[in-house]
Amino acid sequence: MSTDRTRPVGIDELLDRVRAGLDRVTAKEAFAEVCEGALLVDIRYAALRERDGVIPGALVVERNELEWRLDPLGSHRAAEATSHDLRVVVVCNEGYASSLAAVSLRQLGLYRATDLVGGFQAWRAEGLPVSAAVE
Repeated sequence: MSTDRTRPVGIDELLDRVRAGLDRVTAKEAFAEVCEGALLVDIRYAALRERDGVIPGALVVERNELEWRLDPLGSHRAAEATSHDLRVVVVCNEGYASSLAAVSLRQLGLYRATDLVGGFQAWRAEGLPVSAAVE
């Protein structure tokens, strides 16, 4: 008996697979890209932003709304979602969920989407700008 199902993969293997197709950036690289016009998108949930602060200028879009807000063709897109050529750097807390989110954005045609290695915690550890969350 044959089956069309592929063997199940765990999250670690899935992350390895999706990251192989991303040009992930370090915190310092992300900072430089933002200075050159890249869009930094913070997908952390409110409690983490309130606890740790936010990156000034980052677009805050919680993960469950990401595709709707970043799709340049979508009816609920953010004003910043101007084209499929947009360089988007997704930031989560530690750089795990952001990898999966970046791949999802690439599936929408945002072919330059990537994520921040180590997430917000790496950004903060590098001493890059952080401000208190204002919600």
